[in-house]
Amino acid sequence: MDFNSENIKMTDGGVTAPLGFKASGMHCGLRKNKAKKDLAMIFAECDCSVAGVFTQNKVFAAPVGVTRENIKNGHARAVICNSGNANTCNSDGYDKAHATCKAVAEALGIEESDVIVASTGVIGVPLPIEPILAGIPVLAGQLDRSFEAAEDAATAIMTTDTKKKEFAVTYNCDGNVIRIGGMCKGSGMIEPNMATMLGFITTDVAITPNMLQKALSTVIADTFNMVSVDGDTSTNDMVTVLASGLASDKVIDSEDYAYEAFLDALRFICTKMCTAIAADGEGATKLLTADVRNFKDIPGAKKLAKSVINSSLVKTAMYGADANWGRILCALGYAGIDIDTDKIDVRFISKAGSILVCENGRGYPFDEDEAKKILSEHKITIDVDMKDGNESARAWGCDLSYEYVRINGDYRS
Repeated sequence: MDFNSENIKMTDGGVTAPLGFKASGMHCGLRKNKAKKDLAMIFAECDCSVAGVFTQNKVFAAPVGVTRENIKNGHARAVICNSGNANTCNSDGYDKAHATCKAVAEALGIEESDVIVASTGVIGVPLPIEPILAGIPVLAGQLDRSFEAAEDAATAIMTTDTKKKEFAVTYNCDGNVIRIGGMCKGSGMIEPNMATMLGFITTDVAITPNMLQKALSTVIADTFNMVSVDGDTSTNDMVTVLASGLASDKVIDSEDYAYEAFLDALRFICTKMCTAIAADGEGATKLLTADVRNFKDIPGAKKLAKSVINSSLVKTAMYGADANWGRILCALGYAGIDIDTDKIDVRFISKAGSILVCENGRGYPFDEDEAKKILSEHKITIDVDMKDGNESARAWGCDLSYEYVRINGDYRS
């Protein structure tokens, strides 16, 4: 994916970087470890355009259902998210999600329908609502525009994540500096069929709800939808965007140059977010990028790239720094796409170098020690040249280690 690097710049902060947004995070008591924050809030000081993309899992969390309904009118002002409990598959899940929205509305002086509600954690365990209801007024009182407040919120949504994931960028359009901030969580149960995990994005661009939804859906297809850690689609996935419109007077209401500039910047920050998720996969030691190039169509290239990233045997080979290129061809072969196996080249790339291991679907003589050195790096690209067209796709994932089994073997404890 190419970006206009001259116009898009990384900046400090997260969701509070754009104009009009405050955030906070705290430990309310859902998690046993009092040192871990478990409740986050984002608040917009003005009415915002909103867009969202949600899990396509038929078993989905009550907060997903409530948020879908709340944002149908295209407007929202607040986000409330708890970690430690998914509020999924519970008979009173919707009641508690609505109660959470009501408490936020009362604390912030907004409508209940203006609230995005989200949860993450263990599935099928009743959500203790009392700590959340007690914590919401405290969170509201701690709302701040500072980067520290954004960091508190980003930390509060973490579960098995080992690193907070927050980013912010700026870009210029018509002489105005426009900001986009984002935070997300996710390291396991990651195989999106829409987005993956939880992601909350803020921006001060002026844009209609319809165009914001179009931009988010477009970007999701090439970023969050191309990430996989373990092949499991979560019940709680959602990515939402709030746009305050405070950065400029011009409102984006069509696919013009201003829309394209925003789309480019949104894609940039979403790429940062989803690669951070892949790199922090449960038990991961390596970030894997699968580049499928020169294929006849984009949908096919995407399926091929995802098939490589999803292969457990490819993942374990990368964990062991084993240049077992046959596993890659195997993954391409069962992707359900018509391919010419006699044209495929495979190359491994990292900062330690690049090495061709397969040419025209057959083994290419290579130095095993050099390949081991290349595959021992933290970031590895699996480059697949199909030599059968002009389209390309990229997918991100991670290796599969012993630690993944340990983490998920005692997740509830």
